[in-house]
Amino acid sequence: MVLTSHDRLGDTGEKTGFWLEEFAAPYYVLRDAGADITLASPKGGQPPGPEERRQGRADPGDRAVQGRRRSAESPGLHHAAGGDPGRRLRRVFFPGGHGPMWDLAESAEARRLVEAFAANDRPIAAVCHAPAVFRRTVAANGEPLVSGRRVTGFTNSEEDGVGLSQVVPFLLEDMLKANGGLYEKGPDQAPTSFGTETS
Repeated sequence: MVLTSHDRLGDTGEKTGFWLEEFAAPYYVLRDAGADITLASPKGGQPPGPEERRQGRADPGDRAVQGRRRSAESPGLHHAAGGDPGRRLRRVFFPGGHGPMWDLAESAEARRLVEAFAANDRPIAAVCHAPAVFRRTVAANGEPLVSGRRVTGFTNSEEDGVGLSQVVPFLLEDMLKANGGLYEKGPDQAPTSFGTETS
């Protein structure tokens, strides 16, 4: 699981980070299913605090996660991948929150990780704002990695709804469409998910 290291919400003077539920819910599902989970972030160390706290919306699982959170000292991406991300790790998951719009979108290490996973037909999952990681990823043919693939993520209208369309460095929906993704969405704040082939 790859968390953001970014903690500044543009020029607003407010903090951002990852979205707790999008980290905690899959973390515990995977852990309870017996998965050996490696946590990583672009800078390593303690990821910035969950974004729900900034909005006064702490998830009910917050207490449990804070009591046993594995993210206390996450390694940097290169270290976590052992220098060979397509082989050492079997699947990768990116939780959301606004932070990924700044760092995961531009991280060379995150880009290499995703491209290696795609080249080796290994699962890649990203939720909410985390598909920002696909901003600069390319496939073996040089095309954007999402080109021709079904994609989803935080919508333009959802960004308008939280008042941050003029704060984020780009609009996720627009980026995914510009990169050739077959963007799909449901009603605002409603879950939209599906799988797609990487090769």
